Amino acid sequence: MTENELSSIIIGAAIEVHNSLGPGLLESVYETCLYYELKEIGLKVERQLDLPVIYKNIRLDTGFRLDLLIQDKVVIEVKAVKELSDIHLAQTLTYLKLTDTKLGLLINFNETRLKHGIKRIVNNL
Repeated sequence: MTENELSSIIIGAAIEVHNSLGPGLLESVYETCLYYELKEIGLKVERQLDLPVIYKNIRLDTGFRLDLLIQDKVVIEVKAVKELSDIHLAQTLTYLKLTDTKLGLLINFNETRLKHGIKRIVNNL
């Protein structure tokens, strides 16, 4: 399955979660529910994945945690904030680089319509 096919499935699952819960909850709630939805579909989902940083050939276990990694191809960063900012986009792009993946979805569940809170980020490797 391609990254684009996966992103369509992921967005559909995120909309299902948002339609059920609405905005205003904690990120951890949305992340847990999205994890459940994607597992129910049958996708390989890793949650709260530790991300080491390699700095000058030294592996640093710095405590970065990736919200969700789907099929080893798509990174999902879950937010529940008033407004997405450039730092959220940069954070997601950094996660793409650290995992050597091409596509990330930054999803802000704190929107009245979820489609306004979804940003696709592409790592040009």
